[in-house]
Amino acid sequence: MSMTYIASETAALARVVAAVEHAQRHELVDEFVALFREDAIWTTGGGRLLIGRDAIAAFTAQVLPGAMAGLVPSYEVVHVLFIRPDVAAVKVRQRYFSPDGVLMTEQGEGTPMYVMSKEDGGWRLVANQNTSVADAHG
Repeated sequence: MSMTYIASETAALARVVAAVEHAQRHELVDEFVALFREDAIWTTGGGRLLIGRDAIAAFTAQVLPGAMAGLVPSYEVVHVLFIRPDVAAVKVRQRYFSPDGVLMTEQGEGTPMYVMSKEDGGWRLVANQNTSVADAHG
């Protein structure tokens, strides 16, 4: 893979992560679910396995509305590994801030892993694990 390809596709992957952040921040269930491939898998931060977009949609519709009250989520791409030119593992740093920009440490930090595939010219979430960062002292 050329450096130009890697740079442009890394930017495209970051746009998907930004779309996840936007959908979470504004509690947009349909926008969030649309980022997934039809047969995607998602493991929630609580360890619940969801298989397929319908299951992801049902779960998200239950938990997302109201979840961001007083919180501003932040999703930062920290590493991209291209498994193949059309498959990438994307490691993300997930944090929550107050509306005035203060880090909400009681919310903890997440370290999701998104495996994405490029299909029909766009990247889709395929196999995903939403994991909390364990307390360094715990």
